[in-house]
Order: sequence, then structure tokens, then C-alpha cells
Amino acid sequence: MLDYVNISNVLFLDIETVPQYPSYEDVPEDALANWQLKAKQVLRKSPEEISDEEYIASYNKAGIYAEFGKIICISVGFLNIQDGESKIRVKSFANRDEKVLLSDFADLMNKYYNNPNKHYICGHNIKEFDMPYICRRMLINGIKLPRLLDIAGKKPWEIAYFLDTMLLWQFGDYKAYTKLSVLTQVFNIPTPKDDIDGSQVGKVFWEDDDLERITIYCEKDVVATAQLLMKYKLMSIPENMP
Repeated sequence: MLDYVNISNVLFLDIETVPQYPSYEDVPEDALANWQLKAKQVLRKSPEEISDEEYIASYNKAGIYAEFGKIICISVGFLNIQDGESKIRVKSFANRDEKVLLSDFADLMNKYYNNPNKHYICGHNIKEFDMPYICRRMLINGIKLPRLLDIAGKKPWEIAYFLDTMLLWQFGDYKAYTKLSVLTQVFNIPTPKDDIDGSQVGKVFWEDDDLERITIYCEKDVVATAQLLMKYKLMSIPENMP
């Protein structure tokens, strides 16, 4: 599978996002009105059916929408293969200032991953979540999109350099949505979900103020994704690989 892909040219990626504000009560009035409109879709209820408590609770999901959330960490990794041995190097762009981390990530893309005929970006569900989210937040922050991310208007075959491990696993079955944690278990890969999960990131960031813990969690997802792609390609994973 994927014999045409030189795995050494793949950038593995994962992001962590949180709501833009610590809580529903902290949202400015103009933004609050927009979130209340969004909450109707999230809760699938009409305004008269939604209680104040439901509005407050719904804001926990704001982080998954680029218009109401922000990126606090982008972790990337790439495989270095020498003498048949595979080692993964991981780097994270984590910052409370989203513009800083996005600018640093864009610099990496522009410098090292800028050739659509050679380079690939791989992640789990990146086509639906990570890549659109990054692109939207870059534009909101006034950052020029790197070449590989400037995909508006392109045909699916023109962005074949996006390797989505979730979509690859579907094999054309569009009804399936398989979590990374399920596939790591199936392929006997160490789980990246041994501390926190995505639903807890907002609390760990806004209440616990522990960006380092979130970064470690994000990096584990990157490593697991790299290992999963290696399994897809029937490559062996060294025992000492993180």
C-alpha cells in the first residue's frame, strides 16, 4: 500500500485547539451572539428550547470550530531512515499567542515542505479538521498560506499530497469514521491516549494552565500516526521507537 510514497518525505502533523475564551461568560457580546447562533446547530434545537445552562455547556465545543476557537499547539514529525533503522524526530509549535506559533509553522513549511510533487502531509482526519482549521486560522491572523496549504479551488487529485490515515483506512467506505485510538489498538501500536483526550484539552489549557502537558499529548498523536502509516506500508516499527 502507498508504494509510491517515500515515507522520508512525509511530514506527520497533529493540532490541538481550544475555545478562544476561558468560558462562556468571558465571550464578548458580539462574538457571543454569533456563538448562540452556532449553538443552535450544535445542540440541534430552536432558541426557545435552549436553556442558559445548555448555552454555557455548549461553549466547551467551541474549540473545534475555527471561527470560535484557536490553535495552541501544532506538533510535527518526520522519519529518518538510515541503514534500515527508522527514527522519528518530533517538533512542536506551542504558544499561547496563536499568531506566533502559526508564523513559525508557516516558516517550516515554506523552507522544508514546499514541493507538492515530492512532499506529503499526513495526519488522522486532517482533510476534514486539521488542514482547514490551520488555513482558516492563518488567514484570520493575517499569515500567508504556505504553498502546500494554499488549496482553495483545487481538485482532489491536485492535493493528493495530503495523506489522511482515517480516509486511507476507509478504502472507499464513506460511512466509516475510525478513531486513531481504535486503529492503534488494532495494529498493536502504543496508545497515544494514556493521559488526556481531546475533550479535556480546553480544561487543561484554560483551568490548569498546562500547555506542556497538551504538547506531550499532541506529540504522542504524531508518533502514533507515523507508526500507523508504517503499518499501512507493511514496514516494521523498531521496538525503541517512541
